[in-house]
Amino acid sequence: MQDVKFTPPARRNLLVPVLIAFLILGMAIAIVLRYTPASTAKLKVLHTTVYPTHTVFKADSIIVGRDRSQDDLYVVTVLRMEDRLNLPLFIKDMTATLETSDGNKISTSAVQKQDFESLFTTFPALKPLVTAPLLRETLVESGKSVEGAVVLHFPVTEEAWNHRRSATLHITLYHQGRVSVAIPMGDDHASSSQDEGTAEDE
Repeated sequence: MQDVKFTPPARRNLLVPVLIAFLILGMAIAIVLRYTPASTAKLKVLHTTVYPTHTVFKADSIIVGRDRSQDDLYVVTVLRMEDRLNLPLFIKDMTATLETSDGNKISTSAVQKQDFESLFTTFPALKPLVTAPLLRETLVESGKSVEGAVVLHFPVTEEAWNHRRSATLHITLYHQGRVSVAIPMGDDHASSSQDEGTAEDE
């Protein structure tokens, strides 16, 4: 009986398919990098106006004391936001962080839509500074941009703001996380007058 011999098939040269696969993968990565922006949104501070306020609280109570005062600062920052994605962006929240000269960090949330009326009633000189507010839930279409004023309140004096270490505005987006931009030093234009408010303690 003749011996049966099994001849193994000749090995195929796998080098060429591997090189083709790597070439296709490299082309796919290049296309993704070419059409995917480095950031979701581009923020630019166009203009910043600071508005200092000084409120005097009057009370006849011995416990409360008399003629207490409080200094506050409203920062009106005009912001341009550009959508860098191929998807629309939705603004979820707007906050800011101020680091004072002594390293103290103060966080605040931007004034909300429903609070503007009472704010302008208390400080009417603020109203002309906020002609077009940037609001939460604003839609930014793909490739388009929006502009508007973000109003921030800090319990500090104008001097503390002018000598700050930094101030950063944060825009939180639905589904795309948070983007931030620094409010530049020296970009401020202080109001020529202060609002002098008076409040009565209960």
